[in-house]
Amino acid sequence: MPFHTAVISWYRNDVPFSDNRYHRSHQWTFDGGITVPASASPHVVPVPLSDPSAVDPEEAFVASISGCHMLWFLSIAARRGFIVETYRDEAEGEMGKISSGKMAMTRVRLNPKVVYAGGSRPSGEEEAGMHQQAHENCFIANSVNTEITVHPV
Repeated sequence: MPFHTAVISWYRNDVPFSDNRYHRSHQWTFDGGITVPASASPHVVPVPLSDPSAVDPEEAFVASISGCHMLWFLSIAARRGFIVETYRDEAEGEMGKISSGKMAMTRVRLNPKVVYAGGSRPSGEEEAGMHQQAHENCFIANSVNTEITVHPV
C-alpha cells in the first residue's frame, strides 16, 4: 500500500516559550519536495502569535477533502467521455463540538462548479451521480467522521 510522508518543522528562535506566547508559524514539507508555510488558525490563536497568510490545519483538512473529491470527479468524467474545462470548489468547513464536548471539524460543504467543453455535457442527474461516486471513492472522505455534503453550483 502507498505510504505518504510530511515533515512538520517549528523552531523557537530564542523567544520565551513557557509563557505560551510563542509564535505558531511553522513549515510543512511534503515528500515531493514542496514546502508550505503553516500556522495555527487565527481563529484559535490570535495574531500576532499566528500567521493568517499561512495554511492552518483546519484549512488543509477542508482542502484535502475537496482536492480528493475533485480528482475522483475528473477521473469519472473523463471515463464517461465528458471534457471538463474548469473545476472550482469554494469548499467550507465548520467547527463545532461533538458529543464528547471536544471541538472537531463537524461539517465540510463542497461547492464545486464544473464547466464542460465540447458538445457532450452531463444532465444534472448524471453530474450528481458522478459527484456521489467521487464522494464514495474519496480516500479522505472515507477516513473521517465529518459530515461531507456536495452542492454543485
